[in-house]
Amino acid sequence: MSARKHTALPKAQILIEALPWLTRHQGKTVVIKFGGNAMIDEELKAAFAQDVVFLHHAGLKPVVVHGGGPQISAQLDLQGIVSEFKAGLRVTTPEAMDVVRMVLAGQVQRELVGLLNQHGPLAVGMTGEDAHTITATQHFPQIDGAPVDIGRVGEITEINTGAIEALLADGRIPVVSSIARSQDDHHVYNVNADTAAAALAAALGAETLMVLTDVEGLYEDWPNSDDVISRLTATELEKLLPELASGMVPKMEGCLHAVRNGVTTARVIDGRVQHSILLEIFTDEGIGTMVVPDAVPGPEGDS
Repeated sequence: MSARKHTALPKAQILIEALPWLTRHQGKTVVIKFGGNAMIDEELKAAFAQDVVFLHHAGLKPVVVHGGGPQISAQLDLQGIVSEFKAGLRVTTPEAMDVVRMVLAGQVQRELVGLLNQHGPLAVGMTGEDAHTITATQHFPQIDGAPVDIGRVGEITEINTGAIEALLADGRIPVVSSIARSQDDHHVYNVNADTAAAALAAALGAETLMVLTDVEGLYEDWPNSDDVISRLTATELEKLLPELASGMVPKMEGCLHAVRNGVTTARVIDGRVQHSILLEIFTDEGIGTMVVPDAVPGPEGDS
């Protein structure tokens, strides 16, 4: 008699395919920057929360870092505060900073913590202000060769991982809003979430930095081609930076900083795809662009 072919067999094959990756990432810290469409689409938000909880239960230590550009813009509009951008960064007056702080820590973070905690008492929200986790000084971008004052926008000067490490040791999932406080003037600053995620990944000695975005990855020859670069080294990425679209620059600069400061891999993945985090970490093909340090070849088949 022939053995019955069970319809659930493909599920077993998928789990077996994930086994080498589960072994490789066991006990490792993964910093995930949450942003883009994944932040505003209800189904994508729910799938993101499921992915992060799955990583936790699979033995990884996820840390989530988030911004909230669309939500901040919407709230500023409601309050009649004009959104102005210079050098790709939001000009942040003290009044605007109050809104940024309220939206990030009081709206976006609370919603994300709530989604994660539907699966158990796991997530704990915090900002970069808490326990001096992120310290910053005022950032003055260069425009036409001269520094420009764009208000309460911060440049990271120091990371203190103690509070995050304590939460991880307690089996929690830290959810960090990209807000920092200055030691110099005691002001609160808005910090680019891509930059904050990369700095935290390096300071935590994370295995992986994952940046969710609204594109498939880093394109080889955009807009002439939509072929995605699956893997490149830090030096290869550095050469490409001057040619990148402005929206990709902080993400790829963050990836470069991470792998040059001890993070094993940095990945840019499409947050518009449900369960993109699991597809990237636990499948043979992967779906995004992976950046690796110059001296470390990538695992065979990983992407």
